[in-house]
Amino acid sequence: MNQKLIRVLFCCMGNICRSPTAQGVFTKLVIEEGLSPLIEVDSAGTHAYHVGEPPDPRARDTAQRRGIDLSRQRARRAVAEDFERFDYVLAMDQDNHRALSSLCPPGFEDRLKLFMDYAPHLKIREVPDPYYGGANGFEVVFDMVDEAARGLLEAIRRERLGSV
Repeated sequence: MNQKLIRVLFCCMGNICRSPTAQGVFTKLVIEEGLSPLIEVDSAGTHAYHVGEPPDPRARDTAQRRGIDLSRQRARRAVAEDFERFDYVLAMDQDNHRALSSLCPPGFEDRLKLFMDYAPHLKIREVPDPYYGGANGFEVVFDMVDEAARGLLEAIRRERLGSV
C-alpha cells in the first residue's frame, strides 16, 4: 500500500500546555493502533512566548501519570508553511483559530478546525487554557483532549485511511 503520510498539527497559544498534551495523547493513540508509519504529529503555538521551552511541568506531570512522556517536546511558533505541510491544523480555542486563520495561505482554509469538534458529545467547543489555574485544570484538559483525540483518529480512519 502506498499511503500518503497524514500530518496533524495541534495549536494553542504558547505551545506549553494544551497542544503538547494533545500531541502526546494523539501520538500514543497512533502508536497503539499501529498507525505511526502513516500519521505524523506535531504541535505549535500562535505566540512566541515560550519558543524552545519544554511543556509546562504541570502538563508533563499530568501526562506522565497517564503514561505519556512530553519531556522531549519543545515549543515552537506556528508559521504559514504549516498549512502546506499539515493536513489537519487543530486550534484549541476560538482565539487561536482566529490567529491561525490570519496565517493561513489562500486555498488551505479547509485544514483549520477546532480540535473539540472531534468530540461533539462533550458539547464543548474549546479546550480551556489551564496555565493560570491549579493542577486540576490540567487533569480536565487531559480528559477533554483524550476524548477529542479518539474522535480525530476515527475521523482520519474514515476520511483518509479507509479500512486501515
